[in-house]
Parts: sequence; C-alpha cells; structure tokens
Amino acid sequence: MTRVGADEDGRPPTSVAPRRFVAAAALLLVAAGLAVTVVTVVAGHEEADRAAADPLGPPLTGHTDWVTSVMFAPDGRLLASAGKDGTVRLWDVADPAHARALGPPLPGRTSGVVSLAFSPNGHLLATGNWDATVRLWDVSDPAHPHPPTMVSPTDSGPVSAVAFFRDGRTLVESDTDGVVQVWDVADPAHPRLVSRFPTGHTDNSWARPVLAPNGTVLAGPAGDNAVGLWDMSDLAHPRMFGRLLNGHRGSVYGMAFATDLRTLATGSKDTTLRLWDITDPAAPAPLGGALTGHTSTVWSVLFSPDGRTVASASFDQTVRLWDVTDRSRPRPLGPPLAGHSDFVQSIAFSPNGRVLASGSRDHTIRLWAAPARSPGAER
Repeated sequence: MTRVGADEDGRPPTSVAPRRFVAAAALLLVAAGLAVTVVTVVAGHEEADRAAADPLGPPLTGHTDWVTSVMFAPDGRLLASAGKDGTVRLWDVADPAHARALGPPLPGRTSGVVSLAFSPNGHLLATGNWDATVRLWDVSDPAHPHPPTMVSPTDSGPVSAVAFFRDGRTLVESDTDGVVQVWDVADPAHPRLVSRFPTGHTDNSWARPVLAPNGTVLAGPAGDNAVGLWDMSDLAHPRMFGRLLNGHRGSVYGMAFATDLRTLATGSKDTTLRLWDITDPAAPAPLGGALTGHTSTVWSVLFSPDGRTVASASFDQTVRLWDVTDRSRPRPLGPPLAGHSDFVQSIAFSPNGRVLASGSRDHTIRLWAAPARSPGAER
C-alpha cells in the first residue's frame, strides 16, 4: 500500500496577526488580575482552546507495524485492533483508563490484516486480510478464540472492508479490486456466497464501502471522486441507485452512515468532509459546503452512536470532532486531537459513545474520553 497523501501539503494559509492580538489581550487581562478564557475564532465558529476529548491512559502498544483498524465489541468491554504486522490484538477496555491486552495476539495473515468487524452478538470477529482472505474468529471466549477460515477468490485484491448485517448471519466484504461480496455465514466454517458485484470504481482502490446500520443500503466509491449508493434489500440482487454523490475534488476514502439513516458523511483526499442527506437514497443531496480543518487526506469518518458527533481521522496525524446536531450547520468541537506521530488510519466509538479509539501508523492505539454533550444540544 502506498502512502497516499504523504506528499500533500494542502495546508490552508493562516494569519498570525489575529492570534498575536488575542494572546496580547489575554496577557493584559491577566496582568490586571482578571481570570480569562481565551477563545479563537476559526471560519466563523468559536472554538475553545481546550481539547474536545481527553486521552484515557497511555497509548496501547504491542503492534509492530501500522494499526490498520480498531473496533469495539457490542458490549463495549472488548476492543480489537488489526495490524499490518499480520496480527489481531484483543484489549480489555472495561476500564478504558487502564486498558490491558488479553493474551497473545491472534495470528492473522503474514501479509497483514486490513479490516475488522464484530458480529451483532459479539461472538464472531471477521478480519479482512491483505492476501484476499477473510477469517472468522469465535471470540465468545476472548482468551481462547477459534478461527474457521473463509477464503475469497484467488484473483481478488486485499479485503479493504468487512461488515456484518444485523441478522448476524450475513457478512459483506469488499476488496481493492472494487468488488463487493455478500456471504451467508450462519455456519462460519462453511460460508456460502450469496452475491457478488462490482462498484465500478477504477481510481480508488483503498476506499472502504460501508453498510447502513439496518443493512438496506451500501455506500461505496463509484468512479472519479464520487460515491454511489446500492439497494441491499434483496441480497441476492443488489442494485445501484441512479444518482451519484459528487462534490469532492479528490478520491473518497472514508464513508459513514448516521444511525437515523438520514445522513452520510464522507472524507476525501481533498482534505475535507462532506455531509449528505440520504433520506431518499435515490435522491441524495449535499448538506451545506465542505468541512475544512484537516491538512491532509481524511482517511476515516464515523458518527457517534447518538448521531450528533462526527469523528474524522486524517493523514495529518490528528482526529477531529464535529457537532452535527444541526446537519445544515455543522461546527468543529474544539481543536484537533493530537498525540499520534503518523497517519491516523482508523477510529471507533464505544457503543455508549463515551470512548473514542484511534489507531495509527505509529503502531499505537489511543483511547479518548468523548465529549459530554450538554442538555441544550439535544435534538
């Protein structure tokens, strides 16, 4: 995998004069014995200097190469991480400030593990691998997992994304050749192919198609900088809705559905995020303009479980949080979360929305206390 976006500068011009003015004013007020809170104004929005999320404990270490994916189990007490080092690690995060590894790593594929997904009951963990295979681990007892293996066709590329349908017996996986496959995994040792279809993209091999929470719609890359939506109501015959989502000026890598199924977020190599109204998947529409702030490729985006916050992970080594309570007027929640020393590859919210995990090419995972939302922010 190439370091997509590594040579981008993409940094918007900044003005130092306003910041010097604010700093000088703050110093004068402090000299006068007054307590002050310095607030900077960015793009017309007030942004508190205090971080929007606080780190929970030290970084989690153990992987010896990129952390490509992180995922919470449905009960929120278990975290899985995948690495380019070919392993999957399980972490006890019942107390996220004192997370700990559970046993030795699960042996993956020597060429690397790319993607992860827990089944709805948390008993199965699917891993998508660089060698075009998918493995299904029985993690009902995390200390003693069992790995039946599902092997994809040998002509496929690395498995960029895996996701379970909410019935727990159906799995969708996509590869870097732009092919999506749907499997019946009611018997994990003997999966059965249900359908297979191309997304049609040719320029964006590392995009990860994403499944809506209710499993009825799939979003994926669909050509030059565009996103397509597929009707998955008939798993044997998925079909693409007619209208593409166009607006990004670079390849789209991150996609995420809100839990209410009305909104899709996308992140792009053009360094921006966009929100889309998909209440009617056949007639998607943009919600406002591009969200700016990142200075390199936006690789992953994710909605919080309550749908009011979007997290974005970028090759600029940061994670940003956005208040999307009003979809038409999203706003940044504080400054970016900094701490990683290389590209941030993956993010995951705990099921209760209180913890955010981030995995990076710096070989570490960080846990963050997600921001508490005030009663005034309720829908």
